[in-house]
Amino acid sequence: MEKPAETQHPIHELLVRRWSPRAFADRAIEPEKLRSLLEAARWAPSSFNEQPWSFIVATKDDSAEYERLLGCLVEFNQGWAKAAPMLMISVASLKFAHNNKDNRHAMHDVGLASENLVIQATALGLFAHGMAGFDVEKARETYGIPDTHLPAAAWAIGYAGDTDSLDPQLRERELAPRERKQIAEFVFSGKWGKTAAVAR
Repeated sequence: MEKPAETQHPIHELLVRRWSPRAFADRAIEPEKLRSLLEAARWAPSSFNEQPWSFIVATKDDSAEYERLLGCLVEFNQGWAKAAPMLMISVASLKFAHNNKDNRHAMHDVGLASENLVIQATALGLFAHGMAGFDVEKARETYGIPDTHLPAAAWAIGYAGDTDSLDPQLRERELAPRERKQIAEFVFSGKWGKTAAVAR
């Protein structure tokens, strides 16, 4: 299943096709595609080229590791994400390596790397669903993540599956139209809250 965005202005096809399903197919991701996703993340821009991202990954090829990562998700997300062949947690390094000062751009840059991965997934016929719903402290304990790093998001990645595999409430959400704010609501000029002319 695909669910293309209904855009007001032309954008790249990969951006139109990118969305976050909860129904995943029981189909493994080819190893070369997994490496391609991580290569895409590798080439994201970052402040000082710091590359403050790390990714903890688990696939169903290793059921014990998969269950460990799945156990870091909140119960609601476990219910549907357990169908995805790959789970992942993105992690931000909060200190610059070159001077050990706080990197206030770290989460932004991890987001850029994650989006590179997501767009590459779309190009390969895969889908990625990011989740805020995971236990940060459990992830820290499970994987020995140091205090200098912050688990940013959890991810379910795979091929889109049949929406009939979801419970009725989730299926309804899966099939609902996609919505976004209007550009005029978030593009300002002159002062905060004043819509920029280009956004009208």
